[in-house]
Amino acid sequence: MDYISTRGKVEKCGFIDAFLMGLANDGGLVIPSEIPVISEQKLQEWENLSYQDLMLEIFSYFTNDEIPYEDLKKLVYDSYSTFRDENVTPLKNINDSLYVLELFHGPTFAFKDVALQFMGNLYSYVATKRNEIINILGATSGDTGAAAIQGVKGKEGIRICILHPHQKVSKVQELQMTTVQDDNVLNLSVKGNFDDCQQFIKELFADVEFKHQYHLRAINSINFVRILSQTVYYFYAYFQISKTKPVGKVNFSVPTGNFGNIFSGYLAKQMGLPVGKLILATNENNILERFVKEGVYMPGDFHSTYSPSMDIQIASNFERYLYYLTNKSSEKVASIMNQFRSEGKIEIGAEDLQKVQSDFEAKGVQGKDCLQTIDKYYKEYSYLFDPHTACGVTAYESCSGDDEVCVVFATAHPAKFNESIALVDIEQSFPAEIQQLFDKAQYQTVIDNEKQELVKQLEAFFA
Repeated sequence: MDYISTRGKVEKCGFIDAFLMGLANDGGLVIPSEIPVISEQKLQEWENLSYQDLMLEIFSYFTNDEIPYEDLKKLVYDSYSTFRDENVTPLKNINDSLYVLELFHGPTFAFKDVALQFMGNLYSYVATKRNEIINILGATSGDTGAAAIQGVKGKEGIRICILHPHQKVSKVQELQMTTVQDDNVLNLSVKGNFDDCQQFIKELFADVEFKHQYHLRAINSINFVRILSQTVYYFYAYFQISKTKPVGKVNFSVPTGNFGNIFSGYLAKQMGLPVGKLILATNENNILERFVKEGVYMPGDFHSTYSPSMDIQIASNFERYLYYLTNKSSEKVASIMNQFRSEGKIEIGAEDLQKVQSDFEAKGVQGKDCLQTIDKYYKEYSYLFDPHTACGVTAYESCSGDDEVCVVFATAHPAKFNESIALVDIEQSFPAEIQQLFDKAQYQTVIDNEKQELVKQLEAFFA
């Protein structure tokens, strides 16, 4: 398996080099040169595998045996030994048509742990084997930062700096990042929104000289290993249903802001998983919904919402989908992205829009509807959703048919977003790991929304 850039100006490379590259050196995103297709027979063989063994099977199509099997097996099993459920991502049946895949059983109670526990261990492995310097730089709308820090804190040979938007994440999300007191961790709280933080990250990774000088590595979903790791739980969810009852295709409703989690589903579908609808659930920051429905991709006014991890206007993984929408034309992708940078807008024609609508459905969920869904399902099923998952459930109600089976991703534990839960007069008890955060000191540096100030902080930390 070779890896290439969506913009076509990077030489083909292998799995580990693609992992270390993060953002492609030409400013594009790294993708596999081809998507392997899994046979129906092989899918049947995978049906009863554990989560860990399923991951090993899927990764075998992408790693080129660059990591010896026993080493990879240890990385995978070590990564998920920290999860509170032996199934890693357990599936819960809510009613005849609705299942919820709980992705929040990792150390930071969010779906990002599923990929980032593994990626943290993989970075540590590569640093040791190759004697590489690993300086991780990432931006977060709330959950990625905590999961990334948890994955690499205290590990020799690795330093990590995470940017988050100042006072625009939940209190628990902030505490999970900023109560870590470790010399290899730097938290920068930026006086801006997540899109500002993400833009800084992309610009610094696109500056190849700066990137190489400071050995920058990516932890955000611009890194393809994030996408691949998330693909595993699509397969796992499907198998948990198919081995208990006859099922054809399964719909997936996915809360997403950066297009990474749902692009993992697109990848799974292209690999041969019987996926029905890929339902893109978002909030008032609904740039992706407008693209699916109208063919227009254009940032609008930023909204702070009850689901802050999706308060994103520019989706960093969108370019990967554009590559396939343009029939794998790196020239077209580069032209479109240059146009977007200069004009702030992408608009596609009717034929391409028809293809988009065959790949995705979308629902932008308003805040009041999100809260109503939390209240409704708590009363009817005694199941408490966090606000992001509630957006996914609302989208399921709107887009999934009565005779269809749908899996909604529960992307975070509700305790991480008690500010929203409290608005529907639900009093929840916090897990002990979260409750104790409120008694800890915080360690963070607040900076202005200026690239030069960020660079100054990075030069001092990574020097």
